[in-house]
Amino acid sequence: MKEKSLIKLMRDIDKPLLFTSIALFAFGLLNIVTASSRAAVINYDVSIYYYFYRQLIFIIIGLIGATIIIKTNTKYYKIIIYILFIIAVVLNLWALTFREIGGSTNWIDLKIIKIQPSELSKPIIIVMLAILFEKYYKKLRTVNVNHYDIIGRILIISLIIPVIIVRQKDFGTLLIIVFIIFVMFAASPILKLDKLKTIIFMICLVISGLLVMYLVQGYILNDARKSRFTSFLDPCGNYESGGYQVCNSYIAINDGGLFGLGIGKSKQKYSYIPEPHTDSAFAIIAEEYGIYRTVFIFIGYIIILQRILAISAKASSLRGRYICLGIASYIFAHIFINLGGMFGVIPLTGVPLPFLSYGGSFVLSLIASLAIVQRVNIETKNKKIEIKN
Repeated sequence: MKEKSLIKLMRDIDKPLLFTSIALFAFGLLNIVTASSRAAVINYDVSIYYYFYRQLIFIIIGLIGATIIIKTNTKYYKIIIYILFIIAVVLNLWALTFREIGGSTNWIDLKIIKIQPSELSKPIIIVMLAILFEKYYKKLRTVNVNHYDIIGRILIISLIIPVIIVRQKDFGTLLIIVFIIFVMFAASPILKLDKLKTIIFMICLVISGLLVMYLVQGYILNDARKSRFTSFLDPCGNYESGGYQVCNSYIAINDGGLFGLGIGKSKQKYSYIPEPHTDSAFAIIAEEYGIYRTVFIFIGYIIILQRILAISAKASSLRGRYICLGIASYIFAHIFINLGGMFGVIPLTGVPLPFLSYGGSFVLSLIASLAIVQRVNIETKNKKIEIKN
């Protein structure tokens, strides 16, 4: 049967997920104009709309890619994903040859454009694991059979990119990818006893890796990253030793109060919060719009995560189920780690906030992930196939 036209496919997409995503992306674009205005003019001597236009270009590129993804049946992922995975591995290795940016060698800097391959790798890892779980589903569910050769194969594939990211020193991205892998393994078709043994093995592997890092270089975290752990409980009391960004975020949120200072009237974006349009986007939003209005952001996040999990639960294929679960954990991890660091619940780690932070690689990765979820929903509506557990 011929693939439906794009217009017909659009009728089958999940509307709450689509409209909520559009609303958050639009709001994020408007916030980038105000949050980045000072950095654009003073630090880089460019137009106040510089970051706005760059983000808009990446969103447009992402939408073109999303159109292709929505029209591509997920059954072809079994072929495509291996090629994409190899490309992701090569790009992450290539990134190691470039200079450090912000303490990490996780960027490919081609002068005209910078690419963060570790960010683009997240949906690729999710789809790869989903395809492998579907491929070996029956074998992994068979009782009284040794599954460790299959589990080992899946484990090795899933850890290739994280191991490279350790070398890149991009611990925020590493934490998110490890979380995604953990969630997908926890929900995988692997039998409970095998799953428990696998998770214990992974924990021992991580501890061994940290020990090796310590023995080789004499430390696990450099002084800058260590200061984030020692200062996060009292950032303002450790302002000079790593707590300045979180402390200034507290000040921004406090100054904003319930109803905010007004659009474009943030004070903390003027040299107090570094790069306020990236990791600290929420602090500027809270300062300008107030805590009362930021509630709508959280409502948007809840809608998006709820819709993705609902699509996962109803998916007509095993790969669709696992893909959606992985993407939900991916988006949740970014929200929790970014806002958790901003509120001092966990140590601050430089990861972007979905829809609201500036970042081309992350925007492309996020739009691609949402498009894959919509493709799964389209297939579910057109193929009422019951998944047997």
